[in-house]
Amino acid sequence: MDQQPSSLTTPLERLPGVGTARAQRLRALELVTVRDAIVHFPRAYRDFSGAHAFAELVEGEHASVAGTVADVRQRTTAHGRSMLTVLVDGQGGSVRGVWFNMPFMAKKFAVGATVVFAGVPKRAGATWEMSHPEVRLCAAGEDPVRGEYLAVYPGAEGVRQSDVRLAVQAALAHAGEMLEEAFPEEWLAAKGLMPIREAMHEIHAPASLEKKDAATRRLVYQELFMLQLALRLHRAQQEDRKAAAAMVVDTRLDGRIRARLPFTLTPDQDAVIAEISADLAKAEPMNRLLQGDVGSGKTVVALYAMLAAVGCGHQAALMAPTELLARQHFATLEHLLVNGRVNLELLVGGQTQAQRRKALERIAAGESQIVIGTQALVSGAVPFKSLGLVVIDEQQRFGVIQRATLQEGQAEPHVLVMTATPIPRTVAHALHGDLDYSVIEHGPAGRQPVRTYRVVPDQEASWWEHVRKKLREGRQGYVVVPAIEDSKRGLATIASAFEELANGPLEAFRLSLVHGRLKTAEKQAIMDDFRDGKLDVLVCTSVIEVGIDVPNATVMAILDAESFGLSQLHQLRGRVARGAVAGICGAVTPSGTEPLPRVDAFVASTDGFELARKDFELRGAGNLVGTRQSGDDGLLVADLIKNESVMTEARADAHEFFARDPALADPAHARLKKVILGRWGSTLGLGGVG
Repeated sequence: MDQQPSSLTTPLERLPGVGTARAQRLRALELVTVRDAIVHFPRAYRDFSGAHAFAELVEGEHASVAGTVADVRQRTTAHGRSMLTVLVDGQGGSVRGVWFNMPFMAKKFAVGATVVFAGVPKRAGATWEMSHPEVRLCAAGEDPVRGEYLAVYPGAEGVRQSDVRLAVQAALAHAGEMLEEAFPEEWLAAKGLMPIREAMHEIHAPASLEKKDAATRRLVYQELFMLQLALRLHRAQQEDRKAAAAMVVDTRLDGRIRARLPFTLTPDQDAVIAEISADLAKAEPMNRLLQGDVGSGKTVVALYAMLAAVGCGHQAALMAPTELLARQHFATLEHLLVNGRVNLELLVGGQTQAQRRKALERIAAGESQIVIGTQALVSGAVPFKSLGLVVIDEQQRFGVIQRATLQEGQAEPHVLVMTATPIPRTVAHALHGDLDYSVIEHGPAGRQPVRTYRVVPDQEASWWEHVRKKLREGRQGYVVVPAIEDSKRGLATIASAFEELANGPLEAFRLSLVHGRLKTAEKQAIMDDFRDGKLDVLVCTSVIEVGIDVPNATVMAILDAESFGLSQLHQLRGRVARGAVAGICGAVTPSGTEPLPRVDAFVASTDGFELARKDFELRGAGNLVGTRQSGDDGLLVADLIKNESVMTEARADAHEFFARDPALADPAHARLKKVILGRWGSTLGLGGVG
């Protein structure tokens, strides 16, 4: 094959040793070009040093041992499978490698050759045995014990680890020397960072544990530093482009607002309100994240901020992720502001054209002072007379891109974003580094806990009897199911669950069902009946996950609980923690013995912040700047939980760097600017940097 000119965009199939068939398999991992392969980082490493002594082997624990091939045998088992066994003798013992249906492996081994086996040992009589171990063949006279760690990559069905390793090494050989250093030399020296070219080679094929750790730290630091600097640049652009209305909350206005509230604010709420009031008083837009656990009182804080905007002569908008939640917020605020002089407006998709037209006219005239709706509220089609504040509920549903969109056009509002999904502080800095950060740690006094149980099959009868007892006492409840229709996973569906309950354990009670495919009016009518006590049990999907507030509903059963995310389970449980009566929640699972990490963590704790950290450990951070809530977090190598200390350092360094060169105009920072704009520029709208 002709030598290809070095390029990070070279297709992998053109590299020596990769070929068309292997390149096609690698597409399952979205590895198409040299660049894709180079930044496909290992998820783990296997010790291939050969340094383990036979006397130190522990059954079930990965090890690597060195020795001399003493015997090679092939045979066919009773089930017709080919079986290869290779006996290796070493100092202090021996180990037998076993391979099934891989007869070609026999060609690798010659009696007397020195090899290293890496795998998981188990006892087989007097000998240790490894099934399908990784093999390193040693040259004549080579010391088999050396620092060598084999990279293990994220995989996909049909893609062998050897395919990925070969492609990565071919990519590094092809274009590894093209990698440009983003940091100035003095920054590398000051921070003790390994140069980028060395780091890329060492992270894929480390010569030692120390080299691997140094390479990993370099790449983790760079990724988090770049993200934090990008978010700081994004925020600076927002501040430079916008001039918000300064809204001063004086003692008189503060007193009027507090007089409208039906209860005394908690110390945490007072502290957050002081931070928000200080932001509102500035002539630059507030960008603040407010987070707190389920039921901690965020809505009241948001109401205070909106009344402050109204009291200063402006309008406020409250944006919810769903129409159901928007209607719930409207009902809540209508109740809190009854007999007041503040005019509320609801703007949602389920309204008629005539209703929407009249609502828009009132908003344009400034008659509607607080407007509640979904994302369409701030699409630019709503003619606010003087929009002073936007409150976004359930922030994680929107992402940085949509927050940026809020502040486009003529309106230059202050922005308060809220989430009831607690986020570890370090993760919050990564997810929302362009926002200031407030937290309500303690909820209002009098809120009762929710007792939570894992309900296994042989306990279901007693669980439903317990539910019936609570319903007979006058309480209401939810039964949450994971699916609307039949799925390949065999999960409970809303129709099957409703029929089974209505004709079985809950046949004596008034049931209805609600899910996202119902028409808006029908869904709202059912929720109104439930809220008014005309229904005992709501069989529903996770559409009731956030915002639904029925204090008398204190019982919840979650069917196939293992199919929900941990944060989602906690949000759902929050629906039965709304009043002065303790709630109960049963996480129903099809197995009584199988460990279910999310369900077990959910049952063990009601602390939202503790569960948030566990959730991030289990599923990742969600897409950093988009709207997804699980899986790929947009980071290639950094882990926001494991790399917490590096995150703290990178954030502080990025802010210091920005203070010295806010436009990245220094020629020495040209490469760094190029990297940031290439990675985050279009996502965060950083076209004006420099």
